[in-house]
Amino acid sequence: MIIRIGHFFFRYRNGLFPLAYVVLFFKSPRLLASPLLAAVAGVLMAGSGQLLRAVTIGSEYIPRGGENRQVHAEKLVQDGIYAHCRNPLYLGNLLILLGLGLASNSLLFLGAVFPFFLFAYRAIVAAEEEYLRTKFGDEFVAYCARVNRLIPNLSGIRESLADTTFRGRRFVSAEYGPTYIWLAAMGLVLLNNLWLAGDYRSGSLLVWALWTALGLVTLAYAVARYLKKTGRLNERSPSGPDACRSEQV
Repeated sequence: MIIRIGHFFFRYRNGLFPLAYVVLFFKSPRLLASPLLAAVAGVLMAGSGQLLRAVTIGSEYIPRGGENRQVHAEKLVQDGIYAHCRNPLYLGNLLILLGLGLASNSLLFLGAVFPFFLFAYRAIVAAEEEYLRTKFGDEFVAYCARVNRLIPNLSGIRESLADTTFRGRRFVSAEYGPTYIWLAAMGLVLLNNLWLAGDYRSGSLLVWALWTALGLVTLAYAVARYLKKTGRLNERSPSGPDACRSEQV
């Protein structure tokens, strides 16, 4: 059953998952007494998730999203970050979502919506593992025995990353959209918190700084989109078979 549910979420997640972001803006009992502490913790948590996604995408060639919105892979990726965690992009996603929940200081989001994401990603992973086990057999079984599903084993990670080359163009091309979404959501969440608390004042330095930051990330998104559409972010594909994964936001 969970595998069938995983295939459903894999196919429709890009339409379904963003809807859950709306709950971030609902009035909810506070998680922490200090909204400032919640905001700082949330930004740091989400930033760590983005850093993990950046290192993963920039160091491995990973066509994401499967094929025709179905789970698909041509090669079992086992190098770089994947030598330490089988699903680093999903772990990055969960850290970003947890960060947004912390920053929103919303008990509702962390108590109801975040567990939904945990279940959804667990179901997607189950569907992917069933596919990979069928396609790669003993090679995948051995990989699972060696590498954790979600919690990274950091032993030897410096050596693993030293053997890879970070490709900035690939990262920007693949990640500018998802990065903009969570950064914009973070800015709006913090502004919404000020509004709900009655502390939103158009002339305040904090409100001005948040709107300025939101404008800058929107400008960065527009520039990255332009560069991608005009081919300036293109890079020559690596030789040999592509290392495929189906992870996405």
